[in-house]
Amino acid sequence: MRLQYLSHSCFMINTDANQTILIDPFLDDNPNAPLKSKDVSADFIVVTHAHGDHLGDTLKIADKEKTTIICVNELAEYFNSKGYKAHNMHIGGSYDFVFGRAKLTIAHHSSFTPEGECMGPAAGVVLTIEGKNLYHPGDTGIFYDMKLIGEMNPLDYMFVPIGDNYTMGIEDGVKAVELANPKVAIPMHYDTFPVIKADPSLFCTKVREIGKKCIVMKYGEEITI
Repeated sequence: MRLQYLSHSCFMINTDANQTILIDPFLDDNPNAPLKSKDVSADFIVVTHAHGDHLGDTLKIADKEKTTIICVNELAEYFNSKGYKAHNMHIGGSYDFVFGRAKLTIAHHSSFTPEGECMGPAAGVVLTIEGKNLYHPGDTGIFYDMKLIGEMNPLDYMFVPIGDNYTMGIEDGVKAVELANPKVAIPMHYDTFPVIKADPSLFCTKVREIGKKCIVMKYGEEITI
């Protein structure tokens, strides 16, 4: 399968079975996004929480007949009320989709729409696709249960927020990698706004110092995993 980084916290996964999964598609109002909402489509969209830079362009991208939106129950009801097809889940729950398994994890953050509606808790997600586990923790501070998540779902890839202010910064992000123990760490959620400016190369240097592999993906870069 192929993994593409669309900047901020947005990743696109294209499986060998030609399924496309988008995570947190914040594109049109994102100055770093290499693609815009009109350029992408998806069979599944995972939305970790309802903030505008994560819910993003979901309503523009999702096809009401084709696309399934995966998220916590309250946010799923929001999408359902607008005529979209959402799969209601909650923290700790998992479900087998045609592409593989999605399991929601805790995330220490809030979740409300741009209109100010509270949408339940924020979440992270472990996606199991073609025998690989990919952990997207969403927006979160560090928490010790990241160790448990990694033990129960041996991680191949972990996407790590490093921008500080709203999420973990570099130091906490490195500790999170140590706890979750992925084979590969990929930094995310940095530089989109001045307040979350961070150096992904410094993060990777520190990750390598604890004996782990780290990749800085350029905006729009695609890798085979």
